[in-house]
Amino acid sequence: MTQEMSLDSYLAQGGVLTNPMNVPPRYRAELMKLMTTFVDSELAGAAGFADVINAGPGIKERIAAAKIVLEKTDNANRVLKIMAEFGVDSDRYANHHPWTARLERNADIGASRGDHDMRLAVFNYPLEGWTDAVVMNLLMGRAVTVQLAEFAMVSYQPLAEAFRAIAPIEARHSELAEEGLVKLAEAGTTGAQASINYWWPRVAASFGSAESARFDSLKKMGLRRTPNMDLKSRWAAETGAVLENMGLKAG
Repeated sequence: MTQEMSLDSYLAQGGVLTNPMNVPPRYRAELMKLMTTFVDSELAGAAGFADVINAGPGIKERIAAAKIVLEKTDNANRVLKIMAEFGVDSDRYANHHPWTARLERNADIGASRGDHDMRLAVFNYPLEGWTDAVVMNLLMGRAVTVQLAEFAMVSYQPLAEAFRAIAPIEARHSELAEEGLVKLAEAGTTGAQASINYWWPRVAASFGSAESARFDSLKKMGLRRTPNMDLKSRWAAETGAVLENMGLKAG
């Protein structure tokens, strides 16, 4: 960055930051919100999935579920280490929130967050059995894949690198869910469509609103590139195609 170029211009033109000391207050606030949402969602998601490991129909399924819990926790830790460079007490953080907390199944909070942490709203809902968990993991896993493709280009380089390392791990989680759903269908298990109908609108809400005011600000800071609705449309089209191949329908 040249002396003549302002930080805003530098970021708007694709510049990157690499050190907490160079991050201005407004940028820091948005960066911390992004990281906190990811970490809280991963930890809450892992906690919820941990509760259904033993519902798996076989040893292979239980091993896969346990691996997903382990890797989601590790992914959260990767980003939490970056947050620690901004002064976050990472040791206290993991024990500070009730990661297993859930609302009633029929609650409807849209995209709003709970009052306990910054997890995406979808992670406030409980899983109901193995089939439900597989469906949720498939729909949300594909949403995370779309979102990480966006976040892997953020202007804070250490975070972008972390997201690029995390992306293939999360993509594999959705692949495991797809394999699991196919296996359930082959076994004649019912209930998948009902779970899709339940989880689809809740996962869709995780992409946020279509309002552009905040997006424009984030884009200027290099923290976003693609509008929410474009990401949501990509997820809906790709995930809908996967479901259609299994004889299922988008919710």
